[in-house]
Amino acid sequence: MVDNIEQRVYELIRPYAGVYLFSFEPVELTLESDLDADLYLEDLDASELMDTFFSELRVERGNFNIKTYYPDIPFSWNLFKKMEPVPAPAFTIGMLVESAKAGKWLYD
Repeated sequence: MVDNIEQRVYELIRPYAGVYLFSFEPVELTLESDLDADLYLEDLDASELMDTFFSELRVERGNFNIKTYYPDIPFSWNLFKKMEPVPAPAFTIGMLVESAKAGKWLYD
């Protein structure tokens, strides 16, 4: 059973989640869905989503910084140089739900 807060978070995320390419079905949203790795949200879209999340659900922003979850990627003019992936922590729907229930961002 989905509670009211969880449902509200899903409603906020749905417009950003898109559809599956070949089936035109909405992307399945779960608490484990990662905004970057699973839903492929770009940093600007995720930032906009989080601004809406904090204001509409009245969640205290605390030390939230989108760069924690979308770090800057080093740039190189050398096309043959293999770039190492930049590690970033998980950024899941469950984190938003738990923070909404607590009334503040829990993952500083």
